[in-house]
Amino acid sequence: MSIDLKDYILDVPDFPKPGIVFKDITPVVQSAQAFTAAIDELAAWARLRKPDLIVGIESRGFLFGAALARELRLGMTVIRKKGKLPRKCASVVAPNEYAVEHFEMHEDAVARGQRVLIIDDLIATGSSSVSAINLVKLLQGDVVGFGAVVELSFLKGVDAIRRAHPDVAVHALVRY
Repeated sequence: MSIDLKDYILDVPDFPKPGIVFKDITPVVQSAQAFTAAIDELAAWARLRKPDLIVGIESRGFLFGAALARELRLGMTVIRKKGKLPRKCASVVAPNEYAVEHFEMHEDAVARGQRVLIIDDLIATGSSSVSAINLVKLLQGDVVGFGAVVELSFLKGVDAIRRAHPDVAVHALVRY
């Protein structure tokens, strides 16, 4: 039985601010069948990249990143917003659609040359995605892919990622 993940993604108008239609992926996670289908598809794509480590981006990227890491029998580390990690961190500026933030990772989160696959819930303008890739590369990781559940293709985020990092494979399960 094939699952259409779009059936599980809800539009929430005017969130987090007026004029934005938020794509709520929590029903994907709530459904055992949809969540399994999403992880299975991400895993099939990820296996081709041969990662050593999964990196999840705060916060919804943690949901899919952790499940994917478990499926692939890999470890996982996290990218968090500034001030959330307890040890010495590397940091990059991470502008997004709503604000200018900073992304951080523990300095020892990625080993030099380690093959890293980054997972997030959504690719919008691509600015957060590019910042995440920049951060892993700052730690001298080899970013072999960037995967997401949803791509808002009208915002051209995948194009922005490919312009900034043409060596990084990009994949989204659902496109709007």
